[in-house]
Amino acid sequence: MSAAASTRATLPGAALRIAIAVAAAAPALALRLSGAHTAPLPAIAINGLAVVAAAFLLAWGAEAAQRDISGNLAMALLALIAVLPEYAIDLYFAFSAGRSPEAAKYAAANMTGSNRLLLGLGWPFVLLLFYVGSRRRARQPAPGAAAPPVATEVVLGKSRRIELAALGVAGLWCLAIPFRHQIGLLDTLVLLLLFAAYLVRASREKHDDEPELIGVAQALGALPKLRRRTTLCALFVFAALAVFAAAQPFADGLVQGGRSLGLDEFLLVQWLAPLASEAPEFLVAAILALRGNGDAALGALLSSKVNQWTMLVGSLPLAQLAGGGSGALPLDHRQFGELLLTAAQALLGFAVLCDLRLRAWEALLLLSLFVSQLCFTGTTVRLYFSAAYLAAAALILVFKGRELRSLARAAFER
Repeated sequence: MSAAASTRATLPGAALRIAIAVAAAAPALALRLSGAHTAPLPAIAINGLAVVAAAFLLAWGAEAAQRDISGNLAMALLALIAVLPEYAIDLYFAFSAGRSPEAAKYAAANMTGSNRLLLGLGWPFVLLLFYVGSRRRARQPAPGAAAPPVATEVVLGKSRRIELAALGVAGLWCLAIPFRHQIGLLDTLVLLLLFAAYLVRASREKHDDEPELIGVAQALGALPKLRRRTTLCALFVFAALAVFAAAQPFADGLVQGGRSLGLDEFLLVQWLAPLASEAPEFLVAAILALRGNGDAALGALLSSKVNQWTMLVGSLPLAQLAGGGSGALPLDHRQFGELLLTAAQALLGFAVLCDLRLRAWEALLLLSLFVSQLCFTGTTVRLYFSAAYLAAAALILVFKGRELRSLARAAFER
C-alpha cells in the first residue's frame, strides 16, 4: 500500500479517536461552564478523564506539529505542550498556596511525583519495549534480509547532549533547594534562565531527518499545510480549555476524596494526578520504542523531564505569588525529603545517560530504586534512598568521567 493510500486509510480511524477524546473531555468543560458542584469521587472521575483526553489531544497535535517545526527546539517545545495538563494541576496547587499555605505540600507532591515517574518508570519502560520490538524483528526478519541483532540498550543521538547538560545543571541546582526549605524567586530566575538557554541552544541544532509519526499524529501530519495548521490550532485550543476547566475540580477532588476515603491525599496527588497527565506521553514513547525508534522514544521522555525540572519547578513561586503569597513556596519536613529524593534521582539519570546509552543494568537500577522507595513513605527512609541515588550517580560518573568533557563541549560550545 502506498504512503498516500495508507494515510487515507488512517484518516477515519484518526477522526474517530479525536471525536472520542473530545467527547470524554466535554462533560468536565460543560460542568465548569455551568458552575455545577460535583461530589469529590465523581469529580475525580469526570475531570480526571478530561485531563487524560486533553493530554492525548495535545500529544497528537504536538507530534503532528513536527511537520512545521524541526530540530531539538521542536522536541523541547512539543514536550512543553504535551505536559500542559501536568503544569495546570501543579500551578493550581501553587496558586492556592498563596492564600492557603497548606496547599503548598500538594504542589510539591504533584511535581515530585511526575518527575520521578518519568525517570524511574518511563526510562526503563522504553528500554524494555525497545528490546521486545527488537527481538520480534529478529525472529521475523524482512523477506530476503538477514535477522537483525537483538538490541539490549537504547542509544541516543549526539544532539541529546543538550538535554542532558540542562538536566545535569538543573539537578545540581535543585539538590540545594530542600536545604533552603523553600522554592523561591531565586530558583525561578535560575531555572527559567536555564530553560531559556536550553531552548536557544537547541534552536541551533539542525536535523534533516523526517519525523516519524504514528497513528492519529500521522494522519494529522499528512493533511495539507493550511488544513493541518487549522486543525492543530483547534485541537490545541479545545484541549487547553478542557485542561484549565478540569484542573481545579480534579485537584480539589483528589484532596477531598482522599480525606473522605481515609487515604493519604498527599500520595493521591503525588501519583494519581501524574499518572493521568503522563499517560499519553508514555503511550507514544511505548509505540516508538516497539517500532525500533529508541532515540525518539527515550528522547521525548528526556525532553519532558528537562521541561518539568526547569520550567515547572521555576514557575511554582510565580504561581504562589500570583495567588497572593510571598513568592516563596515553603517546604516542610516531608517535602524536604521528597524534593531531595527527586533531585538525587535526576542526577542519577544524568549519570546513566551521560554516555548517550541506557543499558539493561542501568534501567534495572533506576526501576528497582523507584519501585522500592514506593513501599516506604517516611522522610528518614527517603533520605537513605537519596543517599543511595547520589552514591550510585557518583560511582557511575567515576567510570564515565571522560564522557563529561565531550558532553560539556557539545552542549556549551557556540
